Amino acid sequence: MFYYLLKYVLLGPLLRLVFRPRIEGLEHVPATGAAIVAGNHLSFSDHFLMPAILKRRITFLAKKEYFTGPGVKGRLTAFFFRSAGQIPVDRTGKEAGQAAIREGLGVLAKDELLGIYPEGTRSHDGRLYKGKVGVAVMALKAGVPVIPCAMIGTFEAQPPGKVIPNIHPVVIRFGEPLDFSRYEGMENEKAILRAITDEIIYAILNLSGQEYVDEYAAVAKAQEAEAKAKAEKERRFPRMPLG
Repeated sequence: MFYYLLKYVLLGPLLRLVFRPRIEGLEHVPATGAAIVAGNHLSFSDHFLMPAILKRRITFLAKKEYFTGPGVKGRLTAFFFRSAGQIPVDRTGKEAGQAAIREGLGVLAKDELLGIYPEGTRSHDGRLYKGKVGVAVMALKAGVPVIPCAMIGTFEAQPPGKVIPNIHPVVIRFGEPLDFSRYEGMENEKAILRAITDEIIYAILNLSGQEYVDEYAAVAKAQEAEAKAKAEKERRFPRMPLG
C-alpha cells in the first residue's frame, strides 16, 4: 500500500514536477502478465523515475548496499527502497548471481513486471556497457518478453555523487518487446545467453543513442579508479631523476 502512496501522493508527483519526463513507447509495456523491463542505468534517480511513470507496479533488483548504508542518509535510502518494494541483492560471492535470478523469477512467477539493469551497475561516465547474462537466463526460464528501455538525460540530471538533482529534461523511452521463445530450454547454453544479452543491449543502445563499450562497467570503473589512484600517488610522491 505504501508503494502506491509514494507513487501517487508523496514521491511520484514531485519527480514528475522536477524532471518533467517525456515518455515514449509506453504502449510497448504490457498491461497484464509477467515481463522484464531491461534498461540502461545512468543515475540513482532511475530507480524512482521509471516506477513513477509506469501505470503498473514494477519491482527492481537493487544492490544490497542501498539497504545497509550508515547514518541518516543510509536509513532514508533503505526506507525508500523498501517502501518502493525493491528487492536487495548481494552482488558479492559465487552465489550472488544465482540469488538474483531466484529473486527475479519469484517476481515474474507472480505475473508482475521485473526491472533490471543488464549492465549490473550504474554507468560512471554515461556510456553503455556490456550486459551480464542473468537477464537472458530469467527471460528463458520464465518464458517472458523483454522490453528494452532507455533513460535519457538522467546522467546530466543526477550524475554519480550528485545528491541534489539538476533541472534537466529527461526522456524515458520504451522499445518493442523482444521475444526469445525460439531459444526455449537453452538457458544453460553460454553462447545463446550471450547472444540474447547482446541483442537486449543493442536494443537499449538504439533507443538511448549512447556510446557503447564492450567491457563490463564494474571492470571499467575499477580500472579508472586504479588509474586515478596511481596518478595521485605519482603527483604526491614524484620520482626523483637519476644522476
